Amino acid sequence: MATVERRMLLGKMSQRKGRDGELELAAKLQEYGLPAQAGQAVSFGSAPDITGLPGVHIECKRVERLNIPAAFSQAVKDSEKFHDGIPALFHRRNRQGWLVTMSLDDWIELYKSFLV
Repeated sequence: MATVERRMLLGKMSQRKGRDGELELAAKLQEYGLPAQAGQAVSFGSAPDITGLPGVHIECKRVERLNIPAAFSQAVKDSEKFHDGIPALFHRRNRQGWLVTMSLDDWIELYKSFLV
């Protein structure tokens, strides 16, 4: 397989895995009774990964090796772009559970809102 063809195939596989992760996460959130919906199939950043949770911008990553600072920076940038809430990075590896990464300040704000 030629190098260009291989890169195109890997890119499509990566997009498919990302989309599968978004659908999986939306379904998982729905299991908890949350009205989450996966965004557009191929939006290239024109729509959030997951919608339906007011006050939270979800950046979804389904990868084996995640650069958390870079992915969280994308979540922050996109939360400012879409004005849809505090940035939260939801991520998981194969055969592992979902994790959520947030800034401490946002987590404290969210936690305090439940104490009232």
